[in-house]
Amino acid sequence: MLMKKFFVDYSVRKMRIEAFIKKYFPEESYSKIELERTPLGIKIIIHTDRPGRIIGSGGRKINEMTDRLKAEFKLENPQVDVKSINRPDLDAKIMAKKITTALEKGYNYKKIGNIMLKRIMDAGAVGVEIVIAGKLGGSKSRTGKFLQGYLKHCGQPAKELVDSAFEEAQTKPGKIGVKVKIMKSVPILATDKVETKKEKPKKHETKPKEEAKEKEATKE
Repeated sequence: MLMKKFFVDYSVRKMRIEAFIKKYFPEESYSKIELERTPLGIKIIIHTDRPGRIIGSGGRKINEMTDRLKAEFKLENPQVDVKSINRPDLDAKIMAKKITTALEKGYNYKKIGNIMLKRIMDAGAVGVEIVIAGKLGGSKSRTGKFLQGYLKHCGQPAKELVDSAFEEAQTKPGKIGVKVKIMKSVPILATDKVETKKEKPKKHETKPKEEAKEKEATKE
């Protein structure tokens, strides 16, 4: 029971901290937030494609956010660490955020959908699905789908290999929802796991004519 309560409290605190950081950095994109308990206190790790913009000049932004986290959530000694993502174009949350930012700036949803689709596939994705739904340039709600490559939608491979994210864009006509799914690798089939038996090297066999020549050579 205590263990269950610990995980529930951890999840609730994580959601609250993530909502706070999202509100604190509305224009910035980040992938995920991790919480680690250390001997000094709680360590908050922010994974982003632009660490410099979150840290700020001389660490000003990160210091301000640390003080506000301490006051907001009554944390004794919060430590905020920012880690850079090596391949941001294969991160669903970051790409969804980029799409919503472009929509809020007035870009056409078809244009930005096709641009991001190509960008993700060029980064090495196996398959991509981008869904943009809402008031897309009219009074009625519409849905635009952009698909390319191979993508699993159900089963264990979909859980393990597909990275998905959802973001909302605040535009003048109303909210626009953006869902991005990225499949980074192909599932390993059972047949691929079976190792093929290596053939044993054949012994060199001398032919009768070669044996006769060898015997004559030894006699001489």
